[in-house]
Amino acid sequence: MHVVCPHCFSINRVPPERAQQHPQCGSCHRELLPAAPVDLGDAEFERFVSRSELPVLVDFWAPWCGPCRMMAPQFEQAAQLLQGRAVLAKVHSDDNPQTSVRHRIRSIPTMLLFQAGHELRRHSGAMPAREIVRWAGL
Repeated sequence: MHVVCPHCFSINRVPPERAQQHPQCGSCHRELLPAAPVDLGDAEFERFVSRSELPVLVDFWAPWCGPCRMMAPQFEQAAQLLQGRAVLAKVHSDDNPQTSVRHRIRSIPTMLLFQAGHELRRHSGAMPAREIVRWAGL
C-alpha cells in the first residue's frame, strides 16, 4: 500500500503486514507511521490525504478553542491506539484557511475521516480517545 511520509511527503510502498512494525521512509529514513498526530497545512494537505492508502483522520482545531485544547491529549492518545491502522493529522484552521474552506469546516473541533482522498465521515465536538477510535471504526 502507499503511505505518504509525514516528514518529507514522499510516497512509500509498505506491505500491509508491515504497517504496525514501524516502517521508515525510503527518502528521509524517519518513521512513516508515528504514534502521534502529524501537522498538515494548505500546501501538503491534498497530496497527503489523497495519496495515502491508509485512512487519515484529521482534526481541525485552533489554539483559542477551549474544546480543541481539551481534546488535544485525547487525539494524541487515539494516535497511539490507531498506530499502523490510520494516520492522525491536525490542521490549524486559522493558519490554513484554504483547507478549512474547501472541507466546509464551520465549527471546531471537527474531525474528518478520509480514505484515498474521499471523506467518509465527520464529527464536530470533542471526544475522548476511546470514542474517537470507536467513531473511526478502524
